[in-house]
Amino acid sequence: MNNLIVPIISLCVVAGVVLADTPIPSPDQTVVNTIKHLEEEMGQAMIRRDINELSQFYADDFVSIGMSGKVATKKDVLNNFDSFHDQLESFEDGPMDVQVFGNFAVAHAGVTEKRSRDGKDVSGQFVWMDLLENRGGKWVVLRSAGARVK
Repeated sequence: MNNLIVPIISLCVVAGVVLADTPIPSPDQTVVNTIKHLEEEMGQAMIRRDINELSQFYADDFVSIGMSGKVATKKDVLNNFDSFHDQLESFEDGPMDVQVFGNFAVAHAGVTEKRSRDGKDVSGQFVWMDLLENRGGKWVVLRSAGARVK
């Protein structure tokens, strides 16, 4: 099932785009760079376990589908980092693709992480995708999904 999460979400996004009037991504590289920077800063805040800063990246109605298929809210994610249940030691994103459609954006990339959960090494290579929304001039993550590659 873990191998199906990203393809299923991708299929849903593509189907939504096909069935709707086909939106044209914004050519504004400034917005794309802003989102790429936000994603990098979010990862750095995870390494530092800066809960206050992490809280600013996620919308209050954030929901994530974890690699196990379990749904997690903003509160769940923050609690996992705050309790040291989830510890990201380092990460290196591969090339990141960002598509911006008005007040919404989709960002995705591959990533190599050194990470532990409940004291167990769960490091590896993953893919992730975030759906972001610009709320009041600030980009926040609404939804997130990821899957292990190796």
